[in-house]
Amino acid sequence: MARMEEIPEPTREHVAALSCPELPGSPWVPARRLATSRIALLTSAALHPRAQPPFAAGSPEFRELSSALPSSDLIMSHISINFDRTGFQRDINVCYPVDRLRELADDGTIASVAPTNYSVMGSTDPLTMTATARVIADRLRQEEVDAVLLCPV
Repeated sequence: MARMEEIPEPTREHVAALSCPELPGSPWVPARRLATSRIALLTSAALHPRAQPPFAAGSPEFRELSSALPSSDLIMSHISINFDRTGFQRDINVCYPVDRLRELADDGTIASVAPTNYSVMGSTDPLTMTATARVIADRLRQEEVDAVLLCPV
């Protein structure tokens, strides 16, 4: 993630002027023990299977990523002025740590990895993501996910 002082003008001015909505309530709920929890991933790296088209710039869409899908079958279509793909190219786990979650499930640190993980385009106006967030939340509930690891890029 770029620091504000590293972002060139006029992008820096635009980002600084964006409003940050105040949301009612609290997103926090009492946590379950990790050893009894099913964990899902939500990345903003705009990852998708090779067979699917890339994310459109600024799109509020999401993609489902099967936990069984090999990491080598994923493509990143994230776009941003200051985005560096080097980390992703060396190890996908920097933006989608599904291999690390599998290891944690194998050693009993977590109960399981959710069958489905999710990807969105990170450089999207959050105000356009309400419907997307609701659909993803509903699907997470359907798969009885206890916690989500957010992986912003």
